[in-house]
Amino acid sequence: MYLDYLVDIPESKGKITFRKKGNTSYVYYEYSRTYDPEKQYTTVRRSTIGKLSADDPSKMRPNENFRKFFPDVEVPEEKTDSSRSSCLRAGTYMAVSRTAKELGITDKLGEAFGAKNAGIIMDLAAYSIITEGNAAQYYPDYAYNHPLFTQEMKQYSDSRISDFFRELNEEQRQNFLELWNKKSDKDERIYISYDSTNKNCEAGDISMVEFGAAKVDTGAPIFNYAVGFDTSNELPLLYEKYPGSINDVSQLQYMIAKVKSYGYRNIGFILDRGYFSKENLNFMDQNGFSFVIMVKGLKDLVRDLVLKNKGTFESEWGSQVPEFGVYGKTIHTFIYSSDTKKRYVHLYYNAGKAAGERYDFETKLLEMQKYLEQYRDTDREFGPAFHKYFHMHYNKENHHFVYAEPNLPAIRDALNLCGYFVIITSEKMDHKDAITLYKSRDSSEKLFRADKSYLGNSSLRVASDEAAANKIFIGFIALIIRCRMYTKLRDKARSMVKKPNYLTVPAAVRELEKIEICRQADHAYRLDHAITKTQKEILDAFGMNPADVKETARGIDKILKGEV
Repeated sequence: MYLDYLVDIPESKGKITFRKKGNTSYVYYEYSRTYDPEKQYTTVRRSTIGKLSADDPSKMRPNENFRKFFPDVEVPEEKTDSSRSSCLRAGTYMAVSRTAKELGITDKLGEAFGAKNAGIIMDLAAYSIITEGNAAQYYPDYAYNHPLFTQEMKQYSDSRISDFFRELNEEQRQNFLELWNKKSDKDERIYISYDSTNKNCEAGDISMVEFGAAKVDTGAPIFNYAVGFDTSNELPLLYEKYPGSINDVSQLQYMIAKVKSYGYRNIGFILDRGYFSKENLNFMDQNGFSFVIMVKGLKDLVRDLVLKNKGTFESEWGSQVPEFGVYGKTIHTFIYSSDTKKRYVHLYYNAGKAAGERYDFETKLLEMQKYLEQYRDTDREFGPAFHKYFHMHYNKENHHFVYAEPNLPAIRDALNLCGYFVIITSEKMDHKDAITLYKSRDSSEKLFRADKSYLGNSSLRVASDEAAANKIFIGFIALIIRCRMYTKLRDKARSMVKKPNYLTVPAAVRELEKIEICRQADHAYRLDHAITKTQKEILDAFGMNPADVKETARGIDKILKGEV
């Protein structure tokens, strides 16, 4: 983010360079130079610190990195834009405010960060929910035409927001998480759905950003982000950020220890297939936590169980789970040969899934055959997938590939396993309860989609560790609020005979943004027009009515006049 003032280009001999991209010239600063005596090679690390002024080539517009590397440079007095739109979009602000207060977020943020900083955090979270973005340089535009949570609804410049991202510290963030998790009844039986994703970050020198196994590989370095989601109360409880090279399986045990530190006792974990490992199952046993976990693909350890029970439940009407379109069966058995404790293995079959998987597998085999045909009589080696489904024949003299013979037993086994999947639980339950519990994690999957798609958090736009940590934290606050907004709107839709298309978060935000308070001839802000029928139904989901909107509008007007 580039700040809204100009500074002199630093006089650091040999360390300042320029690069032109399009019509803009960027200023780079060399902050590290390391010589490797073995490779006889010097690694130079540079970071952009600003871009040249178009009017004065001796000056530049700085970014966050400039403030990091040149903290002693005097900064112009903070610009606070006192102008405000004559028409403020207030509807979504009211819904966000009501939701945050009901959750106790406003008070907890004030306790952890102080009232002034809590207001900015709430504004940035609301900005993320309403605009579906997190680029701080556009925040002043949002503040211009929205009511704010800051004291006296004060508007801040983008340079002040940039500073703010570096001011909050880890102790404050952890303090909030402790306060947030104190609200829960530690003896209440809850299941925590734990899942992770990764996000891109190309800017700055951020220690946790590394090249790793990206879910969507853009060629950029990544960091991992995980959330523990209470499926019972449908709220996020905690989040983690960790380096991009660390995989999901190894990180799970650290998260379990963190959950334990918050005092949770009567809990279980609902985990996706990426977390399945013998070590993780044993770790949860040792800590007294139960689990529900999907098995990745059809591993050898459950493959034989599926084939052994194939044909014993797929047509039994009593084994059907109609909500999910599957048939199931439960077996109490050991998973690993070295296990001392039996698990409950739930086998499932879905006819529609079987048809789709069978088609995909047959298409893949045909493509593999065509590919193999292209390389007859050539010196060619093939990957493990080819060797799994084909016997490769080579010329003994020149070792050229001759032809491929289908591995019929392996292909038959793969086709026989189409449509099957397995869930393993530590506690005794039938296959209907197991899949219902596992499917409750759908809310957490929607949570991740919302975080990336509707909160603009698919990537970070910061240039320092502290700024990154604080932007992730604010994204988590937005996630909590948006999650509760989602459940309120969903519950309202379920209560209606005809399901409307405006009771989703994006649609509701678009509609609520139409509720405006305008500055009238006496300089007082008032509602511009009556609340529509659609807006009334959306507001009802949040326990609000037109009278509440009018009262809130009067409160906003008083704050703007300095009467509160």
